[in-house]
Amino acid sequence: MSLAVAGMGWVAPLGTGVDSVWERLLQGEEASATTISDRCVDRVYSVFRVPELALKGISHPRLRRASAISRFAAVAGLHALQSAGIKLESQNAERIALIFAISNGGVTYTKRFYHEIVGTGAQAASPLLFPETVFNAPASHLAAILGVTGATYTLVGDGAVGLAAITMAEELMANEALDYCLVVGTEEIDWLLCDAYRRWRLLRMAPPIEPFSKQNRGMILSEGAGAIVLARGGFVTIERAHPGGHFRRRGEAEKILKRILFDLRQEEIDFIISSANGTFVDQAESQALQEVVPNALVYTGKPALGESVGGSGLWQIILAAQALRSKEIPPVLHADHSVRLRLSLLRTPMPSARRAIVLSCGLNQQAAGLRMAIQ
Repeated sequence: MSLAVAGMGWVAPLGTGVDSVWERLLQGEEASATTISDRCVDRVYSVFRVPELALKGISHPRLRRASAISRFAAVAGLHALQSAGIKLESQNAERIALIFAISNGGVTYTKRFYHEIVGTGAQAASPLLFPETVFNAPASHLAAILGVTGATYTLVGDGAVGLAAITMAEELMANEALDYCLVVGTEEIDWLLCDAYRRWRLLRMAPPIEPFSKQNRGMILSEGAGAIVLARGGFVTIERAHPGGHFRRRGEAEKILKRILFDLRQEEIDFIISSANGTFVDQAESQALQEVVPNALVYTGKPALGESVGGSGLWQIILAAQALRSKEIPPVLHADHSVRLRLSLLRTPMPSARRAIVLSCGLNQQAAGLRMAIQ
C-alpha cells in the first residue's frame, strides 16, 4: 500500500516552518552552536538548540509544565495538520492515528525528577514531573491538544526510528476506518545526553560536522521536531517503506544498508537523503552508496541542522519531499571534496527529479529506508 505526504511541520535549530527552514538550507546556512554545561562537572558541550522565538504563539494548559520535547512536538504536529488543511472536530477525531518516534525521550525532566529523589529522598518525588518522565508523554500531550481519539502509539528506537514509524503507519492505514496518520519525531537536548554520546565516542566537542570524512570526528546533537501527515493522496508518494534491519556490530551496518538500497533502487533514483553525521554511519553509507547507486546525487542535512536522533528520520523525509517538490537540493556543508560520492556541494537544480531514497542508519544498531516519488 502506498501512502502520500499531505502535510508537513518542522521545528529545527534554523527556525520553525518547512518553507522557512528549507530556504535557509538552500542558502547554505547552518545552525549556530551554543554551549551546555552541568553544575556538577566541569565539561562543556556544543549543541544546536531551537531558537526561543520558534515556539512563539503556542499556548495550551497541557504545555504549561511540559518538557521541551512535548512543546516541539506540539508545534510541528499542529503545523503539519494545518498544511494538510485538516481541521480536527469531534466528527473526524477518531479517523486520525498518531505515531510518535522517540529515541532519548524527556531527559531534562527525568534527570530533574530523580535528582530530587537522590538528593532529598523518595518523599521529594514530584507528582507533576513524573508524568513527563515516560516516553509517551509527548504523544499524550499532543493527542489531548488535538482531541485525537483514534489510535495513538509511541515507537522508541535510535536515529532510524522515524522511518520505522512510517512502516507502522502503513499497517495502521490499511484500516479503512482511518483517513490520516500523523507521524511525529522529536528530541530535546540535555547535558547528560551529550556526556553519554561522548563516552560512546560519537560526539565531537564543537562544530562543524564533517560528513563522509576519512576520520570519524563525531556529531553535534540538536533538538526539535518533524511531523508529516500521511494520507491516501498527497503531493509526494511514499512508494515503499523498507523495514531495514538490525546490526550487532558497526561493521555489519554496510551490509544491511546495501540490501536496503538494492531493494529500493528498482526504479530510477535521482537523489539520496543520507543520514551521514560525522560518525561510523558515514563510512557505512558511503560504501553502500558507491556500490549500489553510484550515480545518484547525495545530500545530508545534518552538518547544517545537527543530529536530532529521534527527530532526524522525519527531518530526512521532509528534506526529500521538499527537494522533489522544489526541484532543487541544498549544498552539503563541510564535506570532504575527495569523497568519491556524487555530493550536492552547491545548491543544485534538479528539474527532472522524480524519485528519491531516504536512507537512515542509527547509532544503536538499527537501519531503514524508504522510496519517495512525485508525479
